[in-house]
Amino acid sequence: MKYFDYAATTPPYAEVVRAMSEIMDQHYGNPSSLHRYGEEAERLIRRAREVTAGILGVQPSEIIWTSGATESNNMAIKGAALRKGRTQGHIVTTMIEHPSVYETCRQLELFGFEVSYVRPLRDGTISPEDILAAIRPDTILVSVMHVNNETGAIQWIEQITRLVKSSYPRVLVHVDGVQGFGRVPVSLREWGIDLYSLSAHKLRGPKGTGLLYVKQGIELLPLLTGGGQEQGYRSGTENAAGIAGMTKALRFAAERQEEQYKHLSMLQDRLQQAIRNIPGLVLTEVSPAAPHIVHFTYPGMKAEVVLHSLEQQGCLVSTQSACSSRKSVPSRVLTAMGMDREHADSGIRISLGDEHTLEDMEYLIGALEQTVQSLRSLERR
Repeated sequence: MKYFDYAATTPPYAEVVRAMSEIMDQHYGNPSSLHRYGEEAERLIRRAREVTAGILGVQPSEIIWTSGATESNNMAIKGAALRKGRTQGHIVTTMIEHPSVYETCRQLELFGFEVSYVRPLRDGTISPEDILAAIRPDTILVSVMHVNNETGAIQWIEQITRLVKSSYPRVLVHVDGVQGFGRVPVSLREWGIDLYSLSAHKLRGPKGTGLLYVKQGIELLPLLTGGGQEQGYRSGTENAAGIAGMTKALRFAAERQEEQYKHLSMLQDRLQQAIRNIPGLVLTEVSPAAPHIVHFTYPGMKAEVVLHSLEQQGCLVSTQSACSSRKSVPSRVLTAMGMDREHADSGIRISLGDEHTLEDMEYLIGALEQTVQSLRSLERR
């Protein structure tokens, strides 16, 4: 079976598995304990924080460990909105965000906050000018993802952040960096990003571990209270093994980014060229695009039917984001981009990783051609 769903989750590096296994076996102390075992675990976490901060170009005190991007996104958005006892205000986000951002904003609307959802252009990108136009005097936060998890469209984060900060310096900017880090360049300091979310398992690290970068001087309302770990932002016993595994995966992603970009771009080009030549399939053209995601639609055919046909031929792909793929509704992202229901119902996402080869692409292309041929009689006319 060939796995083409790296945007959903990735196989962990062998080095990550070994490091985590060793820590779980030999350094299982509670990092908050005062005895030797606790101090050993605390040192591991402190060192991981220093290494991660160096990779991201920030201060160690600005790294908050979490259980993953969903928690990080919730912490950033709710923490900013609700800080200092606030019960109302305005947030700007987009119609194509990951559910952990989109649904968090929807929940805050129930609390009394107002949210503006900026529509993307037809190429899948968000106009920086449209973000700026949506800001009001009571705007607290702008939240825009770096790379769309469904189409691979790269958002103009540097331009958005600088435009917002030049006109509204007090408005916070949050970026969901889950699909961007390690694939496309980012500079938290130079771009002026205030809050930045990452998840380890998207980078060949462990599930259940993530981080939120919180720029020095920014205050958030903690979502989890208790023992006061993570500078009081995230109480609970830290996952030392997961944190170490994430740090190793982040280091590999940063060190190999240029090499991976070239490799993935080559695979992406071959796959996109083939999809354009298969009758019935419509490549989703986004620009600029991250190198690891290829998206297409098959108008007249349900996405689930295409997915299972490809699975029968040994290829695992995805429909919408993994968090939304089990819902029998048209893609919110594709609908926001202006696609009709026939297209929005039939989207397929193929996401690539560093282990894939040109031979894998040829195998997948053959499976796509066979799928279209076998399903042609079932197309809705």
